[in-house]
Amino acid sequence: MADNTNGTGFVQTTADNPENMENTNDSTRIPKDSHPPPKNAPVETTFLIIGAGPAGAALACFLASYGYTGIMLSAAPGTAKEPRAHITNPAALECLRDIGLEPEIRRNGTTGDHMEHTRWCHDMAGEEYARIYSWGNQPDRKGDYEAATPCKHTDLPQTLLEPILVTHATVKGWKTRFDSNFIKFERDSPDGPITSTIEDILSGQTYQIKSKYLFGCDGARSNIMRQLQIPLDKKPGQGLAINLLVDVDLSKHMEHRTGNLHWIIQPEKEHPAWGWGCLLRMVKAWNEWMFIIIPEPGFEDFDVKPHNDEYLQRVRDWIGDDSLEPKILDVSKWRINEIIAKNYSDGNIFCLGDAVHRHPPFNGLGSNTCIQDAYNLAWKLAYVEQGRASTELLHSYSDERQPIGAGIIYRANQGLRDHSHVWEALGALPKEQEERKRQHAELSAPGEAGNKRRAQLRDAVKYTEHEFGGIGIEMNQRYESGAIYLKDEKEAARPPPEDPVLQYQLSTYPGSRLPHAWLNKRIPLQAPISTIDLAGHGSFSLVTGIGGEKWKQAAKDASKFFGVEINAHSIGWQQDWEDVYGDWSRRREVEDDGCVLMRPDRTICWRSMAMREDADEAVMKVMKVVLGRKE
Repeated sequence: MADNTNGTGFVQTTADNPENMENTNDSTRIPKDSHPPPKNAPVETTFLIIGAGPAGAALACFLASYGYTGIMLSAAPGTAKEPRAHITNPAALECLRDIGLEPEIRRNGTTGDHMEHTRWCHDMAGEEYARIYSWGNQPDRKGDYEAATPCKHTDLPQTLLEPILVTHATVKGWKTRFDSNFIKFERDSPDGPITSTIEDILSGQTYQIKSKYLFGCDGARSNIMRQLQIPLDKKPGQGLAINLLVDVDLSKHMEHRTGNLHWIIQPEKEHPAWGWGCLLRMVKAWNEWMFIIIPEPGFEDFDVKPHNDEYLQRVRDWIGDDSLEPKILDVSKWRINEIIAKNYSDGNIFCLGDAVHRHPPFNGLGSNTCIQDAYNLAWKLAYVEQGRASTELLHSYSDERQPIGAGIIYRANQGLRDHSHVWEALGALPKEQEERKRQHAELSAPGEAGNKRRAQLRDAVKYTEHEFGGIGIEMNQRYESGAIYLKDEKEAARPPPEDPVLQYQLSTYPGSRLPHAWLNKRIPLQAPISTIDLAGHGSFSLVTGIGGEKWKQAAKDASKFFGVEINAHSIGWQQDWEDVYGDWSRRREVEDDGCVLMRPDRTICWRSMAMREDADEAVMKVMKVVLGRKE
């Protein structure tokens, strides 16, 4: 019988189960002909995930798509009780689309028309200062979004996202346990078996889990990161924020105020230092809201404890309608951090999500980056476990995702800093009330001072499109690692767009995401399909065009040699797929008889500008490098 342990002693948990195993792909089960383990012996599993938030639960879902299961633990009593993250952007949705979860995400999320604007106002019932179109609703930029991706932004609070992911993973065979506190891990070598000590919070008892891999998805206070002593690059934070989850029906005020984000600024009013301004965020349209309280600039009292009545008074001030009775459901405080880990892994221990990148929610990049971390890592783990790739492939996870995380935490913090220009233009920053009144009154004044301040406000609001229209920062990630083949490139990648936050650069340069284009059949009896749906699904894929038959054969030969599925498609006139709009030919950057090769995460790992005499050898060489294979 074939060895199903990969020489590690750990049961390989693929969907193809060995004959002597239970009919399950759960790595925690024991063989039929084995005796039960002795009492107090460690539970054994290949994959142990600590944390069941967006990073950990997404990783479990993606691993499950390859037929792998394991154990996922969380110290929390259940999934998120606070709707912290909420914007799900197209970059993350493309990942979830790959495993069939996009429809459920969209069913549970709030539709894009509820996200039409971001607003600045005096209160929710009163005066409005300015607004900007947001999240793909910009009339002059809808084409940019539609050209970039088949997916659309949705507003899905973390309280709804996490149950979807955890349920999906559990249905696929993952064992999920809450109230389980990770204490420590032990291992003899960077790639050796890992023994983790776990405390059952309900009983106080401890037990051990022996795993081949350990994943630190345990958030900003990650015990795994702390034990690994991975260095952190910390920049000065931007102070304190307070979240108030509030039940209040604002529907009668929302018909002409559609939007999921509302900045409430009251320059003429006195205010407590902890309660200077508010970013009001829709949780459920239109009766559940998160009041994100921003203290006045320079406020440093992280131990401040306002009374519930004080919170309620500020909430009523910001609503501006005394006929409503808001109810505070939850209160939490958090620090506005700018922290990135120097690297994301150590041997067979990998860290994802907030454990390695910590930043405020501006630009809506938090849970989206967690999901993409998991998507990048899952296929690599699966291919190594299947024996299709060497462990060298796993080194590319940190090489690829750490630079992306560094850019994300900078942009999220810059998004908050950018708002200070709006506050300044509104006259909200001076400490003295009379000076705030004077500056704010200039917005109504004729003459040079009024003209200058109104222009200042218009310019400051316009610049916030870098947060609310930043499709570039969402989609422009390009990887550089040993799993990307660049030796056949004659020129360097094109320089980034003039504004890489706002502008998405479609490219097939290796390391880029596969460009989206709609395709159809010659006789259109089915709906068009996106190029991204030709890729992914756990397999490599190769796309060519007229004259590219040798590439398809080369993909078939390499697939047989490496035991790796490579799905080959030809796009063009009377090919497998028709380029009905001509978009693929404009975006592919290779000739008709060239080719583009994608990894299972839809990342382009190599391309050939045209047909080559050595097509077969070229594909073999590239696959060998990407997979880290030595034969």
